Amino acid sequence: MTAPINGFALTGYEGVAAAFTANFTEPGEVGASLAVMVDGVMVADMWGGHRDADRDLLWDSGTMANVWSTTKGVTALCFAMIADRGLIDYDRPVADYWPEFAVNGKEAITVAMLLSHQAGLTGFVGAAQPEDYYDFEAAADRLAAQAPLFPPGSTSGYHAISIGPLANGLFRRVTGMSLGAFVAAEFAAQRGLEIAIGLPQVWQGRAAEMIAPPELNSGAAADGAAELTPAQFAALANPPVDPLAPNSADWRAAEIPSANGFATARALASLYGALASDRVCGGSLLLGAEALNAATLPRIVGMDAVLPIPARWGAGFLLNNDGLYGPSAAAFGHSGWGGSFAMADPATGVGIAYVMNRMGTGIVGDPRDQAIIAAVYAAPAIAARLA
Repeated sequence: MTAPINGFALTGYEGVAAAFTANFTEPGEVGASLAVMVDGVMVADMWGGHRDADRDLLWDSGTMANVWSTTKGVTALCFAMIADRGLIDYDRPVADYWPEFAVNGKEAITVAMLLSHQAGLTGFVGAAQPEDYYDFEAAADRLAAQAPLFPPGSTSGYHAISIGPLANGLFRRVTGMSLGAFVAAEFAAQRGLEIAIGLPQVWQGRAAEMIAPPELNSGAAADGAAELTPAQFAALANPPVDPLAPNSADWRAAEIPSANGFATARALASLYGALASDRVCGGSLLLGAEALNAATLPRIVGMDAVLPIPARWGAGFLLNNDGLYGPSAAAFGHSGWGGSFAMADPATGVGIAYVMNRMGTGIVGDPRDQAIIAAVYAAPAIAARLA
């Protein structure tokens, strides 16, 4: 029996509903949610399928899923908010806030360079286990003591997991609180958004079971690891990340602001919809226009040294490139391993988020995402804004 599709799409966005529904046929979606905001109004909020691999439990309006690297966009927003409050300056060296970071040639690495994957700290040097990322302070200290794996500022090299503890270590030194605590206070408590870094006990019963990509064996090391550069090996294979890790209690109890955010599509679209319009979410201003402009200013453009894909990085946000987030050059966001994504487009007032549990193999450009983004921009009201 096919699980029902629930929720709504306003008149003019029927194509978005059709694209979401179609994801459950040809791409073989198991469970997912989609939300779209335009000018601060939720024009689509849909969910469907199952939240477990055995397809016994229906995905409901409150189901949350691990969104992998889509978490990085939330982290970027947290930094933009404290920059707006004058607590941190993107152009100052990280070592101004974290003196122990200024070793092994890292003295000149700025906050913006770190957040845009230019620091050369793509992962651990030396043997590592997945559990090494579960204690973010210990992981941050270990990474801060390392020498860069490429000259800082020479290129971007995707810090797939390592940017989480690095960002968290810096954030705590600046604010006195972790990124997880900040998200809990600013987004969950103050604005009522179903989003967290790690999964609080109160939301344990709402988590979807992640389903590994069919092409991968759970826990298997990355194919061709021997052919990886040192920066790629550190980022992607030391240690290899199990796609089923988000189903474990240890992963959910950890705080990894690069990879273990749990959220509904509605919560992420609320944040990104605000960034695309008046920057007001849950009745209060997230940040000012200048701070958002600084966060989305291109910091480095070119072929990434780890993935490799052509990338345009802001201060933690992935800026639109080659149509990744639709036809608007103003769009930005972040995508997660397996298919989740969240994006904002200030040129059209659009915010979109997609959350799912059946993982694909890609980090960006999943066909399910592309179909949804295309449908949003094909909606008459949005197409007219880009005409």
